[in-house]
Amino acid sequence: MKRFLRYIILFALLIPTAAKAQFETFKDSVVQLYGVVMTADSLKGVPAASIVVKGQNRGTISNSDGVFSIVVLKGDNIEFSSIGYKPITVNISKELKGNQQSIIQLMVTDTVYLPATIIKPRLTRQQFERDFINNPVPDDEIATAQRNTSAATRRFLAATLTSDGREASNQYLRQYSNKLSYAGQLAPQNIFNPFAWNEFIKAWKRGDYKRKS
Repeated sequence: MKRFLRYIILFALLIPTAAKAQFETFKDSVVQLYGVVMTADSLKGVPAASIVVKGQNRGTISNSDGVFSIVVLKGDNIEFSSIGYKPITVNISKELKGNQQSIIQLMVTDTVYLPATIIKPRLTRQQFERDFINNPVPDDEIATAQRNTSAATRRFLAATLTSDGREASNQYLRQYSNKLSYAGQLAPQNIFNPFAWNEFIKAWKRGDYKRKS
């Protein structure tokens, strides 16, 4: 029991010491970063420039004169950005002496090349009427459906498209059913049947017997 009480007393004495050491370490890593964001060509303050600690949801913006101030930690990466300027990232050294650092950050103009724009004169009434009449109007859904379901299109698709699994299985079942219908007897021969020859000629003209690719 006495040994247990000694451990409790020792632990109670060590907690404040460890917490104080951790607080001192954290306090030493805090840096007050302040300075001015300026243009590199004219040395004018950049208003509303964004100063953000990368990887964290902390940041600030510069005032109308480009002046800013933010609390960061040693080792943080600070990104300076503004519309019309190239973003710049600055690293706060872990070996920084003290808890303050001033900086004058110069921003370089970001050149943006827009695509060429061709300006043409306004059309006359005659030119507008000509272009309006000759402008092709795309088919609507009904016209497209009618074109895709025409007899010629359906014949072309039937002659070129291969059978899917359902069609192939149905054809096999029909052939097998016809075979069972004449089981044990001779199947009728339609070589002298004029109606069969008529259907054969029609199928030949339609291209039903053409080789499918």
